[in-house]
Amino acid sequence: MDRVVDGLRAAGPEQTAVARELFWLGAYAGEVFVRRAGAEWVDLDPGHQKLFGQLVGVRMPDGRAWNPIGKVANRFAAGPEESVQQMYFLLHGRLAVPALAGR
Repeated sequence: MDRVVDGLRAAGPEQTAVARELFWLGAYAGEVFVRRAGAEWVDLDPGHQKLFGQLVGVRMPDGRAWNPIGKVANRFAAGPEESVQQMYFLLHGRLAVPALAGR
């Protein structure tokens, strides 16, 4: 996923020009989290909606909420420091969870 987003980014369009594609890539990433990591799609509570800027996200069995749609958009905007792959590793606890999980 990171390489696909990086490819879009390298082509040079404004984020608004590829917003639809970024949304669907984020939705795809979220579905991978659902199918492979035990997450479920949820309507986010108002606090998470404000934090993530999204109405929906995924929730892990341990209760943590994540924002794969926003993560993909962040990857496009910021580049390699925003990694969808790293987020996936955080889901499984392979990496330490940052203070703002899933942001």
